[in-house]
Amino acid sequence: MTSQSQGIQQLLQAEKRAKDKLEEAKKRKGKRLKQAKEEATAEIDHYRLQREKEFRNKETNVMGSQGNLSAKIEEQTTEAIRNLTSSYHRNVESMMKKLLSTIFDISPEIHPNFRPA
Repeated sequence: MTSQSQGIQQLLQAEKRAKDKLEEAKKRKGKRLKQAKEEATAEIDHYRLQREKEFRNKETNVMGSQGNLSAKIEEQTTEAIRNLTSSYHRNVESMMKKLLSTIFDISPEIHPNFRPA
């Protein structure tokens, strides 16, 4: 009987050791999953930062050229306004004379389609 109870004790101890090893393996697996998740998060953050940096560089290049373009357009607009203003001041008097002479120099004539009754 003692050998039987001793065998049962050995089986219980073996089962306990197996259960402990299983729990230890589960803990290691949990730790490894957590570590893998942290590594993946770090890698994703690194990739995101890299892509954001590339985006900012491209954005700076595009916006910089647009800034130069808007300054160039502003300069051209200012020059065109200056030219139109100077042209207006040069020609305003001669145009007024032509306009007034056209209005006031009337020579009455009978229309060619007029038929006296």
